[in-house]
Amino acid sequence: MQRTSQNQAAPLVGYNTVRSDAALVGAVRAFAGDDADAVLKSLGPVGRLAGSAEAREHGMLANQNEPVLRPVDRYGNRVDEVEFHPSWHWMMKKGTGFGLHATPWVSDEPKPHLRRAAAYIAWTHNEPGHGCPLTMTYAAVPALRADDAQAKQWTGLLASTSYDFGLRNPAEKTGILAGMGMTEKQGGSDVRTNVTTATPTDVDGEYVLHGHKWFTSAPMNDLFLVLAQAPGGLTCFVVPRVLPDGTRNPLQVVRLKDKLGNRSNASSELEFAGTWAVRLGDEGRGVRTIIEMVASTRLDCVLGSSALMRRSVAEATWHASQRSAFGALLSQQPAMQNVLADLAVESEAATLLALRMAASVESPDDEHEKALRRIALPIAKFWVCKRTPFHVAEALEVLGGNGYVEESGMPLLFRESPLNSIWEGSGNVNALDVLRALQREPEALDAWLTEVGTVRGDRRLDAAVTDVLEDLADLQDVEFRARRIAGRMAAILQASLLIRYSDDAVADAFVASRIRGDWAGTFGTLPRGVDAARIVERATPTV
Repeated sequence: MQRTSQNQAAPLVGYNTVRSDAALVGAVRAFAGDDADAVLKSLGPVGRLAGSAEAREHGMLANQNEPVLRPVDRYGNRVDEVEFHPSWHWMMKKGTGFGLHATPWVSDEPKPHLRRAAAYIAWTHNEPGHGCPLTMTYAAVPALRADDAQAKQWTGLLASTSYDFGLRNPAEKTGILAGMGMTEKQGGSDVRTNVTTATPTDVDGEYVLHGHKWFTSAPMNDLFLVLAQAPGGLTCFVVPRVLPDGTRNPLQVVRLKDKLGNRSNASSELEFAGTWAVRLGDEGRGVRTIIEMVASTRLDCVLGSSALMRRSVAEATWHASQRSAFGALLSQQPAMQNVLADLAVESEAATLLALRMAASVESPDDEHEKALRRIALPIAKFWVCKRTPFHVAEALEVLGGNGYVEESGMPLLFRESPLNSIWEGSGNVNALDVLRALQREPEALDAWLTEVGTVRGDRRLDAAVTDVLEDLADLQDVEFRARRIAGRMAAILQASLLIRYSDDAVADAFVASRIRGDWAGTFGTLPRGVDAARIVERATPTV
C-alpha cells in the first residue's frame, strides 16, 4: 500500500528569485535611482531561471559529481586537465550568459556593477562553486589595468558572454576565464613570504616561473594572475594556460583539494616548472597590483554569503508557511516567528550592505566612494561572511530532520557557509585590515562617519557611533580588539542602511537587537515589540 505524504512542504521551485525577494528589490531601488526599473527588468530572466526546478537540479548534480583530474592522456603525455559534469558546464554557460563575470567592465547598460551584484545574489545560491571562476574573471579586469597593453589584450575576451570551455589558444576562443595564484604553503595570507621565483628572459617583460602554489581554484581557466619573486621583489604576472603558439604552458596540476564544501569547483595545487609569464605592473609592486583583484573578490565573498543567507531564509520561511505543528502553521507559532524574523533581518542587512558596496564600484573616481570602499569592504567581508554559517545552521534547523538530508539542499548550503570567511583573507586578516585603514588613511574613517551620519538623530545609533570612536581613541591592545571594532562598525553601517532604505519593521528589529543590544545573540531572541509577523511575510517567497 502506498502512503500519501501529508503535512510536507512542496519543493521551493517555480518562483522568481528576484521578484520574490523584497530585500533585493528594495536594495536595487535604493541604489539604482532612476535606473531601478531598467535594472530590475534586466534581472527578470535571471530570477526566473534561478528559481526553476531545472536550475536547482543542475546545482545538486554539479555538487554530487565532482571534478576529476586527468594528469596524463592515454599515451602518458602530460595534459593536466580537469573534467567536469555536464551540470557544471550548464551552470557556467548560464552564469556567463547572464554576464556575472567581467561583462560589467565593458557594458553600456545602466548600473552594470549593481545589476551584476543583484544577479549574483539571485543566481549563485543554487550552485555556489561555479561562482568562483565567475568572480575571479570579474576581478581580473581592474588588476589588468595596471598595464594598458595587457588590459586591451584580455578584457574583451574576459567580458564575453560566451562560455568556451577547453584549453586552446585564447586568441582562437570566443570567451575566456581568469584565475588567481597567490597562496603558497609557507605563507597563506602572508604573501610576502612567497618563494616562487620569476627569472627574466631575453624578451622585455617576459619571465620564467619556478615554484608551487598551494591553493589555486579553477585550474582549467585560461589566464591566471600570479605573484612571484622577481629580481626587484614580489611582482604580479599574467600566466596563460596555453601559449600564443597553441602549445601548453609548462604547468602541472599536482592534485585537486578535497574540500569541506564548494565540491563542484576544482581547487588545485599547481607546480610551475619553467612556466612562461608576462609581468603585470612594475617589479616589486606585486601586492599593489593584485590588490585590485583582491578587493573585487572580497566584494563577491560578501555577495556570495548574502546569497546563501537569502536562500536559507527562503527555504526556512517557505517550509514554515506550509508545515503545521501543534495545531497551527509553523510560521504562525510565536517562537518560530521570532526565529524566522531574526533570520530575515540578518539577511536583509547583509543584502543592503553588499549592494551598497557594489553600487560604489559605479563611481571609481569619487573620493568619498573610494574611501568608503577602502574601509567598508573589509568590514563587510569580515562581518557578513562570519555571520553566514550561524545563519544557515539555524535555517537548516527550521526544516528539522528534512533539512539534514541532502535532498533538501540545505547541507550543500551549510558546507558552503564557512568558505567566504576563509577565502580572500580570513576574519583576522580583514579585521586587521580595517585597523590598518583607520590608522593610515584618515579619509576612510571620515567616509564611514559620513555614511552612518546620514541618519543622525537616532539616539541608539548615535550612542553606538560614540562607543566606536571611544574604542578607537584608545590604541592600547587595539589588535586584540580588532574583531570587536570591525563587527561593531559593520552593524552600525548596516543599521544606517536599513533605517534609510528598508521596511520600518526590519530596521526597528535590527536596531533594537544588534545596536541597542536587546538580543541574546542566538537567532530567535528578538525583543518584545518587534513586528515579527510582518517581517516573516515580507521574507517568504511567493510562487
